[in-house]
Parts: sequence; C-alpha cells; structure tokens
Amino acid sequence: MLRQAGKGIITLSDPPYAVVSRATMRIVSLQPSITVTLSGLGVGQDIVGCTRHCRELCPELASSAPQTLRDSWSADAAEILACKPDIVITSVPYRMEALAEILKTGTRVLALAPATLDDVYGDIRTLAAVADHSSSGELMISRLQEEISTTRARTCDVRRQRVYCEAWGKPLLTSPGWVSQLVEAAGGDLICPANTQVTSDQVLAADPEVILAAWCGNGNRTPLLEILERPGWMQTTAAREGRIYAVPDDWFNVPSLTLTLGLRAVRSTLHPRAFWRPSDVLDLHDLLPEEQQIG
Repeated sequence: MLRQAGKGIITLSDPPYAVVSRATMRIVSLQPSITVTLSGLGVGQDIVGCTRHCRELCPELASSAPQTLRDSWSADAAEILACKPDIVITSVPYRMEALAEILKTGTRVLALAPATLDDVYGDIRTLAAVADHSSSGELMISRLQEEISTTRARTCDVRRQRVYCEAWGKPLLTSPGWVSQLVEAAGGDLICPANTQVTSDQVLAADPEVILAAWCGNGNRTPLLEILERPGWMQTTAAREGRIYAVPDDWFNVPSLTLTLGLRAVRSTLHPRAFWRPSDVLDLHDLLPEEQQIG
C-alpha cells in the first residue's frame, strides 16, 4: 500500500511544510501522468479518484474502481471530498479556478509542474518516494534514459532535420519542452520554441521537413488534412514529401514513462529506414484516398 518515505513531502495546502503520514493513504490523482506513474510503481490500487483519461490509460484500475473526477483544469472540490482522500496529487496544466477548488478541500496537495525531462525524472522520484518504491522509480527513470541514450547514439552522425511539433491547431501551439528534448535526441531540431503559441508564417518561414501533430485529447486522430489545407502549408517540404504524422497525444503530452513511446514515434518518422514506426503513428498515406496521396 502507499506510504510516505523519507523526511516528508512539501505540499501546497499546509504552508510552509506538511509531512504526509506513513499510514496507508487514499490518493486522488488529477492528471494521467500521475496515475500512469503510480500504476507503474505498483500502487495503483491506492488511487480512490482519478480522471476519465486516467482510467483509459490504465485499464488495470478497473479492479479497484476509483471514482471518476474532473482534472486539474476543471476540478471540483465536492467531487474530490466525496473520495475522502488523504492527499490530492496533481500536475500541469492548471487553471487558477481549478487550483482554488483543489485547495478549498483542505486536503494535503502535492502539485507538480514539469517542463523538461529533468523535471519529469524528478517527479517520478517524488512519487516513488511517496509510494515508498524509490528503487522502482529509479528503474522507471533508467528505462527512459536508456532509450534516449540508445537513440542519440544511433542518430548522432546523421544530418539533422527541421521538425515542427504541434500540440493544438487553433491557435497553433507547440508541444511541451520535454518533446523538444526527445526530438533533439533523435537527430532533429525544432523550428519553433516549445510550449509556445506560434503563427503560420513562422512555421512556413522555417520550412519543416517533418511535422508531428499530437493534439491534446485527440488520441492519434489529429486531422492531418486540416493541416494540409492551411494556406501555404502544402508547399512545405514536409507536405511535399508526405512526412506529416499524427502521434497519439498521450505519447507526447503525458510526462511519464509514456514518453518512451513518444521517442519511438519521433525517431521512426525522422529515420524510417533505421527505426520501425509504431502502427499508432499515422501518416498522410493512412488518411488520403489513393488518388490524392503525396510523395
């Protein structure tokens, strides 16, 4: 069962410090990255409330039947309190109104805000310490780091490619910072800053060779045809060569061990002769009628 290890966890709800008891805890998780990590550590059964998306990513939770809650973007205090949690664990993205609802519960809160791979590793260590599974947390981190190191070693001598990673299309939002690091490890260079709103002109001026779209909440159903139909985008190198891909959004947007899958998606689209492309990563040929196919 889930226990606190070490000297305690600093939480938002009881400033300046709050130490979580070593007694068994009832956990509410308000983001999939938290649930995926806790489940991977073997303590998913201690989650008494989580989001619908959490349950979709971790079907093994069905046996413990946690309550389905709104996430950290739309959290509701009454829903959380109904789970009688000992601690609420949440992560980005936040909305101020939702964070106020979480704090209104008076329950201990552990709030994470990763932006880079180092942050992701740190969050895994924090959750593993809470779960008293520190060694398992280190193994989880090692798996991701080894995948990154292997990818970098196999791509370090090839020509670097211009890559555009999109997290949303209206407005244009680029993928999180950790995705830029995955792209770099796979031999690519992002043409636009990570986690930023950009303009179509910025993208067109940089002429991406590869476009990876992972719209939040869309699975691998990002509408690639809509991307092609944007003024001028058909003339990009990526479009002319048919190198526009829909990546399952969890692989880019859930900062946990799921990023291993994201890395595999990136390296396979940049280096299709060297790496096998996962079947869940779709390209234009998967979506266009034969007579309209490009490349």
